[in-house]
Amino acid sequence: MTLLQTPQLRRSPRNASTKVSPTGQGLRSIVLVLIISVLLFGMIPARLFFLQITQGDRNRELADDNRIQLIPKRPERGKVFDRKGRILASSQFSYSVFVWPLAQSKPQWPQTVKTLSRILDIPAQGIQKKVEKAGIYSPSLLRIARGISFSQIVALEEHRSELIGVEVDNEATRMYPNGELGAQVLGYIGEITGEELDKRKAQGYRLGDVIGNMGIESAYENDLRGTWGGQQVEVDGTGRIVRILGQKPSLPGKDITLTLDLDVQKAAEQALGNRPGAVVALDPRNGAVLAMVSHPAFDPNWFSKSMSEAQWQALQSRSFPFVNRALQGFPPASTFKIITAIAGMESGKYPPNTVLMTYPSLHGVGDWNGAGFGAIGYSTALQWSSNTFFGQIAVGIGPKSLLDWSHRFGLGEKTGIEIPGESEGFLPTPEWKQKVWQDRWYPADSVMVSIGQGAVQVSPLQAAVVFAVPANGGYRVKPHLRQTDANPAQWRQSMNLKPDSLQMVRAGMRAVVQSGTGTALNVPSIPSAAGKSGTGEDPPRPSHTWFGGFAPYDKPEIVVVAFAENSGGGGGSTSGPIVRQVMEAYFKHNPAKK
Repeated sequence: MTLLQTPQLRRSPRNASTKVSPTGQGLRSIVLVLIISVLLFGMIPARLFFLQITQGDRNRELADDNRIQLIPKRPERGKVFDRKGRILASSQFSYSVFVWPLAQSKPQWPQTVKTLSRILDIPAQGIQKKVEKAGIYSPSLLRIARGISFSQIVALEEHRSELIGVEVDNEATRMYPNGELGAQVLGYIGEITGEELDKRKAQGYRLGDVIGNMGIESAYENDLRGTWGGQQVEVDGTGRIVRILGQKPSLPGKDITLTLDLDVQKAAEQALGNRPGAVVALDPRNGAVLAMVSHPAFDPNWFSKSMSEAQWQALQSRSFPFVNRALQGFPPASTFKIITAIAGMESGKYPPNTVLMTYPSLHGVGDWNGAGFGAIGYSTALQWSSNTFFGQIAVGIGPKSLLDWSHRFGLGEKTGIEIPGESEGFLPTPEWKQKVWQDRWYPADSVMVSIGQGAVQVSPLQAAVVFAVPANGGYRVKPHLRQTDANPAQWRQSMNLKPDSLQMVRAGMRAVVQSGTGTALNVPSIPSAAGKSGTGEDPPRPSHTWFGGFAPYDKPEIVVVAFAENSGGGGGSTSGPIVRQVMEAYFKHNPAKK
């Protein structure tokens, strides 16, 4: 018998097994419970130690995320000025609406989104996508609307109790004081898309940031955007700001001065009117673009705010308003004859004193008067725009020589202007025709190229570069929009033309204005001018019309090219007056030196 045995156990040895088992099991249970309790109570201090000491900084950070909120301050975007210091794009302060996703529980958001959509007149799906992109537990404010009206501010305040986590604050908003004027050149700003954000995160962009689209706003985004600042604030449970903890000022973007002349730009817009088309004016001495118009256009101010459904529908009703027609290719028609004339004279086969008999038709291409103009030289051929004269030149020198000179003038490639969206245009070749049409090159193909018809495509900006060559004494210029103090020689290169070739083309272009197809410019309101008309067929639609010119004739300061898309009529009678009006505005504000 051990010391643990009891008298009952000694008296009833047969029942020992049944008596000991329950008692031992109970003891073991009690011991087990005690062990578990000790472990559980022992884990509490350990957990507290872990939360407060080991993970203390992290947990305080999470708590602060619920209480401390970052309000980013977008920098004021740099201003854009014309060459005389007049504002083309700037910023003004307006009110924007922000939401703080973390301030509400997920089930509350649908009603909040519905209320905001109704008050702000923006799609609920758009708000929801922004919130989902930021994350429903995002601790930062998220902009959902810009440039809201006073009545919308009042409506938001009236619904304050049900719009927890919604804030109204003022911020700099892009403003274009001239509305649609120069829209495709200036471009517009808009909130960065998810796809763009993924590409630009490394550059410091964030959700809700704005970015330049099209034109100058896109080309000089890095200069114009500035550097973000922000405020760190403490908020209560409803998302209301309790106090400002600190702030970092934002840095404004750089201002940019353009070569555009606001007076000339306005005149070009008015002269083109509601016709689809484009106008380009540039300084032939250095390639500075004085005006660039494309119509139809749009109002970039609409994108600085939350665009309404009515504004969006208005844009949809216009024919490609975001396409800058000044940079797109169209059949240049007889304006191409300037290149054909230079190519013929520079080849040596058709010198400046060449006289050719013209005919009613040549290789299926007729003269516009149906009879030809008899035996004529370059000057008269340009004056009356003879197709059969320049067709003979093209067939005589061959397609290789004609296309080579076309490339020297800059056709078939981009001009290199800063703004995106420029087309290279197109020059057909014998190789291209064989590949695409499985046919050889015929003399008729050379005739069509020589008069700017068929597959030839030239943009109004490229045409302006072509017209600058006879205007400036034989230099190909590089058009540009940003004003610089660089030497004009930096923007041009000599084409090494023979003086006699250049003089003959200039004389023919002067004759066009004096008594040919461009007499719309033979007026006392502008100095003596020279030019060339063009009428491009576009069946079954009405023809395109062109006119390009420069003035003053002796020392040209401005080149203007006008293009009216499917306008019908003749180049001299339809587009000539557009060029004249632009020149009148230029010389009114920049009187020609005697």
